[in-house]
Amino acid sequence: MPAEFLPYLWVLIAYLLGSISTAIVTCKLMGLPDPRTVGSKNPGATNVLRHGGKKAAFFTLLGDVLKGLIPVLVARFVLGMSAEWVMLTGLAAFLGHIYPLYYHFRGGKGVATAIGAYVGIHWLAGMAVVIIWLFVAKILKISSLAALIANLLAPLIFYLVTGNTAIALGISLIVLIIFWRHRSNIRNILEGTENKIGPKR
Repeated sequence: MPAEFLPYLWVLIAYLLGSISTAIVTCKLMGLPDPRTVGSKNPGATNVLRHGGKKAAFFTLLGDVLKGLIPVLVARFVLGMSAEWVMLTGLAAFLGHIYPLYYHFRGGKGVATAIGAYVGIHWLAGMAVVIIWLFVAKILKISSLAALIANLLAPLIFYLVTGNTAIALGISLIVLIIFWRHRSNIRNILEGTENKIGPKR
């Protein structure tokens, strides 16, 4: 294969890896209900936590983060791709999680996979987003609100740290999609009915 086609191939592979639903696989292996059939019906760590417990949620979260992190790290340090292609790799993994090929293009909301991609693109900027996410979640106890606040700040953080406009624009696109996927959560937050973090009682 000509070397110039390698970035295109790797972006496709990142999408296919992102399409693997950690939540669905974890729940099936642990004998738990399919997360698409309970609670918010979202195949993500927060819904798994409420209906499957901390252990299942941990593996779901870990897998979703790694789906975004590993393809980006390979693009950077193994394939030596440019910053723009690295950004596209992270975006592809993120889109795979949201619109998975293996599950009729019906996936999760993408926050954990986005976080993994952020850290892979630039560890310092990515960890700043993670810290904001965890801090807000600890204080407000609302996972979706913490994710929205952290991601809203992500493009600015990445621009300040990297000075790369292409990366900041790519992150902005991810953030716009995250907000669109969280539109029902935003409505619930405004109405005061959004679920708190923790197992469903």
